[in-house]
Amino acid sequence: MWRRLPALPRLLIVTQFAFNVGFFAVLPFLAEHLGTAIGMAGWLVGFVLGLRTFSQQGLFVVGGWLVDRYGVRPLVLTGCVLRIAGFCWLGYAASTAAVIGAVLLIGFAAALFSPAVESEAARQAVRWEEAGHGPRTRVLALFSAAGQAGAFIGPLLGGLLLLADFRTACLCGAAVFVLVLAGHARLMPRHTPGREAAGTTGGDSGGGDGGAVRALLRDRRFLALACAYGSYLLAYNQLYLALPDEVERAAGSQAPLAWLFALSSLLVVCAQLPVSRRVGERLDLRRSMAAGLLLVAAGFAVVAAVRPAGWTGPAALLPAAVFVVLLTVGQMLIVPAARAWVPDFAGPARLGLYTGWLSSVSGLLVLVGSSATGALLHAGLPPAVPWLVLAALPLLAVPLLPRTRPATVAQAGTCRWAGPA
Repeated sequence: MWRRLPALPRLLIVTQFAFNVGFFAVLPFLAEHLGTAIGMAGWLVGFVLGLRTFSQQGLFVVGGWLVDRYGVRPLVLTGCVLRIAGFCWLGYAASTAAVIGAVLLIGFAAALFSPAVESEAARQAVRWEEAGHGPRTRVLALFSAAGQAGAFIGPLLGGLLLLADFRTACLCGAAVFVLVLAGHARLMPRHTPGREAAGTTGGDSGGGDGGAVRALLRDRRFLALACAYGSYLLAYNQLYLALPDEVERAAGSQAPLAWLFALSSLLVVCAQLPVSRRVGERLDLRRSMAAGLLLVAAGFAVVAAVRPAGWTGPAALLPAAVFVVLLTVGQMLIVPAARAWVPDFAGPARLGLYTGWLSSVSGLLVLVGSSATGALLHAGLPPAVPWLVLAALPLLAVPLLPRTRPATVAQAGTCRWAGPA
């Protein structure tokens, strides 16, 4: 499949891999750095982590709109420059204000380049499907697997770099984005195949950007999908907040954390494509996302069930490992399905806007939820309660999933998505 893909989808897949190597060399260790080196309270650590996610995911809609307007290349290049500056700033930040500024810059950088890469990957996946090569979810599963390969290598690299200090990890993360910047400046085409600029299609006539936004806000099914996806993202964000807290309690340090992140990433690298192929043969997009949310909820429930026992030592890490496995399998079902679903709502000229909105709603939920989770984990409640609350969130999201794909777009998909021959 890799050999059959055109050059642009392959570049996007490699880019996702490189993004995650640089990102995950730093982020899994940020909470401990904020709590120990900076001396932040638990609720403030949760707020800063949520702020980073919101400045990234919450502003995706801005990045998506800019992608529709100006294309992929300028957004990726600008985002890489800002990410380099943000990582360097974070490495030298010694106060709460400086950390918040660096975190905001790091998040906003991703709000520029991630919608560009993700929406273009979805666009090229649709072109692949329309050319008769197979379902779009296969391309997007490969995209996810590449990202998780980067997320597998990143924490291991970061764990080694932390033997020096956190600053070294930040500077090496910045160096990865320097390489991405140089590669895209040389290889990314100025015009991407199959892309239509915003305002060039009939669906945009007379309404412009405002009309597209109003149409999006009236689409209750897409908004419900965004809320359900936000519930997943809030659960996934607990890899950086609830999981480190549980690992610290069970093992007395966060040393096993890098291995748990590696386990998650290795699962996706090895199993994402087979899972997507088998699920695609049996489940539609809604059932795939619903099954994934149920697995995520089960992961939190496992920790909640054994947490009151207060186990410590190596055996106490087993529930955390089960949580990571179930969360990861849920992710493998949810993410490709959600990304494959968005083009059915958006159409070709507004894919960036809809991709951005999906992540912006998710980012807002994570900002609010992370602050609440940080307080909940340190509120002195019975040990199972925070994990039971987290288990309930993906369960509540299942009924929000739209029951059908949008007929008007899905039926017209061939003519609306057909790019140049």
